[in-house]
Amino acid sequence: MGEISDYFVWGAISAYTIAMVLFAVDLARISEEIGAKKRSKMNAFVSSSNHDEEVTAGSVVEAEPDDTPPITYVGRQTKALGIAMATTTLGVLFHAIAVVTRGLAAGRVPWANMYEFTLTGTFVAIGLFLLIQLFKEIRYIGVFLTFIAVTFLMVGMQGFHVAADSVQPALQDFWLVIHVGIAVGATGVLTVAFVVSLLQLLRDSRNNGSTLLHGEGVVIRQTNRFAWKALDMRWLEVLPQPERLEALSFRINAVGFVMWTFTIIGGAIWADEAWGRAWGWDPKEVWSFIVWVVYAAYLHARTTRGWSGRRAAYFVLIGYATVLFNFTGVNILFNGKHSYSGL
Repeated sequence: MGEISDYFVWGAISAYTIAMVLFAVDLARISEEIGAKKRSKMNAFVSSSNHDEEVTAGSVVEAEPDDTPPITYVGRQTKALGIAMATTTLGVLFHAIAVVTRGLAAGRVPWANMYEFTLTGTFVAIGLFLLIQLFKEIRYIGVFLTFIAVTFLMVGMQGFHVAADSVQPALQDFWLVIHVGIAVGATGVLTVAFVVSLLQLLRDSRNNGSTLLHGEGVVIRQTNRFAWKALDMRWLEVLPQPERLEALSFRINAVGFVMWTFTIIGGAIWADEAWGRAWGWDPKEVWSFIVWVVYAAYLHARTTRGWSGRRAAYFVLIGYATVLFNFTGVNILFNGKHSYSGL
């Protein structure tokens, strides 16, 4: 069963990789479509100006209104995007089989060590992506989320992988299901929120820099122009406005924060039962609390202090960095009561 699980993990990695490439191809085509539309509009403007005998030097000519529908992700149907979503769904199916067979091989829930935490955490993130997509258009995060899933699963397989086996007696408790299970779910949820906030920053940069980047009647900053041209970031124009992305990130982060709160509460109860104290300044306990404080500060600052825009997005990025360090750095750099579990 353990080997079967590994085969399906590689199958999921392959499917996510294909999806990632196709999501990227679709974004590149969006950039081409936007560029072609702008060139067509400019050519039409120049043509109408040249044929207008009343035009004099220095006069202002207004372009004809653009009646073509805007390029958007909502309702977008392309072959690349369709295959990307299909292969993502296939990857989630492979991923689910890998998680289930891993649990069957170990004879317990499959989230008792770093490899299994990575396996199930990425499954939650991609699963949440597909779930939200049923109600709200978020396919634009697909390339980033599949990239994260592929990266994390590859690191898990190459760096954290261990044979499926039973756990230490201290972990043979129903709190393993509750405490660690909620932590896995929270990490997956916060991963999706991180991607949305990252796109919020990129969209905001595109909005604020569009005049300078495209040279619309002002002096062009050549360095910015060439840098953005190299990255070909025109696809950012089809994303929702930064305010909408921020609102989506806030809602997802709020869910992740509630789950992380229950993670800490469950961990304290389990620690009291297993070690005779609810809190002992163990490195994992301290960093879990730091994660909670950062996200609590983010939610408080946004709801009561009026923090919004880029400041809120940076807060989310910092919060997710603490989540990653809590999972990797704390386990690798520090010794504590959680060390024997690999979590």
